Amino acid sequence: MKEAFFVRQNRVKWKHYEDCLKNIGQQSPDSLAEIYIDITNDLSFAQSHYPNSRICFYLNSLSIRLHQFINRKKKEKFSRIFTYWQQEVPVVMYEARKELLYSFLIFAVSVWIGAFSTAQDADFPRLIMGDHYVDMTIQNIANDDPMAVYKKMNEGAMFWGISINNVRVSFYEFVSGIFTSIATAYLLITNGIMLGCFQYFFYEQGLLNESFLTIWIHGTLEISAIIVAGAAGIAMGNGWLFPGTYSRIDSFKRSAKKGMKIVVGTVPIFIIAGFLESFVTRHTELSDFVRLAIILFSLGFVIFYYLIYPQKRMNSRKENELSPIQ
Repeated sequence: MKEAFFVRQNRVKWKHYEDCLKNIGQQSPDSLAEIYIDITNDLSFAQSHYPNSRICFYLNSLSIRLHQFINRKKKEKFSRIFTYWQQEVPVVMYEARKELLYSFLIFAVSVWIGAFSTAQDADFPRLIMGDHYVDMTIQNIANDDPMAVYKKMNEGAMFWGISINNVRVSFYEFVSGIFTSIATAYLLITNGIMLGCFQYFFYEQGLLNESFLTIWIHGTLEISAIIVAGAAGIAMGNGWLFPGTYSRIDSFKRSAKKGMKIVVGTVPIFIIAGFLESFVTRHTELSDFVRLAIILFSLGFVIFYYLIYPQKRMNSRKENELSPIQ
């Protein structure tokens, strides 16, 4: 990219950042952090392609002013515990909306493959879930308690074990993006096939309704978080594969930061899912209405937080950015 085109492409944005720096005390910490990241990324690009240019000096001066101010405001760092999920995660989810769609489609197709394969081959569930689990479930069905597997462990131990395992799986999905988004897609496919196989197995046993109302009490949040974590891995992998106008290493750094924000944002979701699985799912005596209400509430939260709210945050952010230069 020629320097003149690079300057022309970013001139309005930099002018807006200058205006923000004139009123720096009125800017939110999160807004300043996003501006700082963007300026340092542009500076890194300029230093790589136009090392002796005046634009490097200009961007460096902006980044220094921001860096000095942010360091003076370190006492506000504790507030990020709350604003992280309120502001930062929704913004980055909007930026990663394509990756989220890809992750969902990969997972959905994999669920269909798992269900279709189970319908075609009665032994497929044993291949995917293992003989022990299938035999145990068949025995539980014979004992008129098909969901007994959720009732055997102590609630506390089950909560910690499930939560830690789910968080570990989400970070595996993210870290696998280092080996390109194909590796993340593979993990999504294996989890999707397992879910499709699992649900169709219960359908064949005439227990689709009971399995749905039981499993999806925690599964709505858990599966949604797995798909979101998949988006984080795809984002990092795509940054490595498709650097665009940035150097490959700079593109990877940017996408890794984006992916890390996404995957850390799933941790509370997995913890809540672990709580539901350990303390609520086991109570199959709950009415269908209560169980369905929990599922629908969880689904509503996921749709709002990961789809609707990011759009609203981004619209508000765009309005605030445009107002100073109108």
